[in-house]
Amino acid sequence: MIDVEDLVDLVRNYNPGSNSDLIRQAYAYGRDMHEGQTRHSGEPYFTHPVEVAALLTEQRMDDATIVTALLHDTVEDTKSTRDEVSARFGEEIAHLVDGVTKLTNLELSSVESAQAENFRKLLLAMSRDLRVILVKLADRLHNMRTIRHLRPEKQQRKARETMDIYAPLAGRMGMQSMREELEDLAFQVINPDARKSIMRRFLTLRKDSGDVIAKITGDIREVLERHGIEAQVFGREKRPYSIWRKMQEKKEGFSRLSDIYGFRIITAREDDCYKALGAVHRRWKAVPGRFKDYISQPKSNGYRSIHTTVSGRDGKRVEIQIRTRQMHEVAEAGVAAHWSYRDGVRVENPFTVDPVQWLAQLTERFENAEDTEDFLEHVRLEMFSDQVFCFTPKGEVIKLPRGATPLDFAYAIHTRIGMHCVGAKVDGLRVPLWTRLRNGQSVEIITADGQRPQATWIDIVVTGRAKAAIRRSLKAENRDRFIRLGRELARVAFDRVGKRPTEKALATAARRLRREDADELLAALGRAELTGQEVIEALYPELVRQGAEPEVEPSRAVVGLGDEQSAIRAACCQPVPGERIVGIPRRGRGVEVHAIDCTALAAFEDSAEQWIDLGWSSGRHAPVHTVTLNVTLANGEGVLGRICTLIGEQKANISDLRFIDRKPDFFRMLVDVDVRDVEHLLNVMTAVEADSDVAAITRERDLSRSG
Repeated sequence: MIDVEDLVDLVRNYNPGSNSDLIRQAYAYGRDMHEGQTRHSGEPYFTHPVEVAALLTEQRMDDATIVTALLHDTVEDTKSTRDEVSARFGEEIAHLVDGVTKLTNLELSSVESAQAENFRKLLLAMSRDLRVILVKLADRLHNMRTIRHLRPEKQQRKARETMDIYAPLAGRMGMQSMREELEDLAFQVINPDARKSIMRRFLTLRKDSGDVIAKITGDIREVLERHGIEAQVFGREKRPYSIWRKMQEKKEGFSRLSDIYGFRIITAREDDCYKALGAVHRRWKAVPGRFKDYISQPKSNGYRSIHTTVSGRDGKRVEIQIRTRQMHEVAEAGVAAHWSYRDGVRVENPFTVDPVQWLAQLTERFENAEDTEDFLEHVRLEMFSDQVFCFTPKGEVIKLPRGATPLDFAYAIHTRIGMHCVGAKVDGLRVPLWTRLRNGQSVEIITADGQRPQATWIDIVVTGRAKAAIRRSLKAENRDRFIRLGRELARVAFDRVGKRPTEKALATAARRLRREDADELLAALGRAELTGQEVIEALYPELVRQGAEPEVEPSRAVVGLGDEQSAIRAACCQPVPGERIVGIPRRGRGVEVHAIDCTALAAFEDSAEQWIDLGWSSGRHAPVHTVTLNVTLANGEGVLGRICTLIGEQKANISDLRFIDRKPDFFRMLVDVDVRDVEHLLNVMTAVEADSDVAAITRERDLSRSG
């Protein structure tokens, strides 16, 4: 826990005129009131108010706000009262603490229409003193940073509330860095797998590309120095949730996104912003449609900056924001910049928005709302510009993405309602199902028991829930018909190459083509998601391969050797082209080539400096690389001959064959097969495995043959 003197020093760093005794008194009072209370983590409860206060020092808030943070839970969770806080610390602080307490008691996670009244109270608290919201946002940020100590169901509720209410509110107030962290912390709870996926891709990108941020930052600094522009340049990776949201919005993969990285140019004067923009555009090609000038047209919360995207180093698209230092302070703190202190005085920042004026603009349109539902529509429209909120005939609120249709509305209520939807009324009037809904509209869904989802609905809906439900329904309804059609298409395709579409062959093809089972493979054939040719290629690629590139000479198969060195394939692991390999020098015997995962390499761990990093020549290798296969097959008439024929059809030669186990029904044998590369080997094994009389096939590796 942060010591009181450390907290005092944090405030004095930006406000030497701070009332340190007041902060010490509040610290001691809060600690005494929370004595004996613990958090879910087991830590003393008072660590939380102290951390909230420390977060507010990062925004250089005034003494009253810091003290409020230290006391914000005393009236709610201890024997302290508002009157006692007022008597000890003054009416201003008592008013702020009371406001935070009332906000804490609001149930903001409900989606019922009663939530409108909560929003009205929230906005009312903001209108009295915006610092109440600033303390509450810092409170929520620290709670989200420590959310792992809560029960899973409570984590989900808090995370959803943060994503739906507090993060957009922080964004609306211009506090973008806080919004991004709140979103990302909530994202980690709501969709942990997606976040881990983004993080893994970042790690791969760093490994493949090196420190891209440092390189691009250096490029930008060099351009600015060449033009005599004094500025600071910062770069950063976008947060995982920001990346994920753009992937969903743009329907693009991670590698195709243009703004994975963000860069900022901070200048001393406004003129330099436009000079820097000109220098950047002369050096790199600007991306059309990705330029915004918020300096000449500021946002209502005071945000000013120039945004542009250029094709930078190695063709990577780079997003750049250009602003002055004063603009940057407002961009980081938003409306909170109004209370910022530096050197003991309130910061004179010409771009800071007056909170009273800002709140007046925000609330003006709500004052004449006739009912709470109308009020809720306007508030949410203001906070969630990318969403629409519509009402059921009973007044329940349904949240949808912008562009949603009555069909999305129906599926949002219940999948059964969506499946049987035959029409819709919006504000009492019958409308087509493809109508785009707007905020505040009342939607009534008309259903009929005999209705089933139509294929055209996929193009009408925009929500993932509706699309998934429609696809499931269509697939289930047509599955049997598609399987029958797919079976006939498979029969024709197999006949062309003289094969039979046995259940074993179809199951093997399904696995190669990443289908759940043989029925799913046949259904995909029937739906034209796969072709018969693709199924045959998955099982018998050598039967359909057309043409071939020149073969690599066997003597030149391995690259990375010295002039006087020759390669010897290790008998223990039998490496083939396509596998990663290393070399171990052998006295008088050249270099022994091992697969990187060969267990025999363990004997050479203490002399790793002798290892030679080798590779395979590019091109088509000759089928001269012998690999031993361990095959278990039925002891039946003609089975062995058929297996040998299958291997031959894959253009692979059998150089040796020996039986190692004989049983009345099955026997096991080792087959030495000469293949080109690892893909050729996989094709051979797949073709053999597809035969219904083959029980198992594995690659044999013999450590006793090493050295």
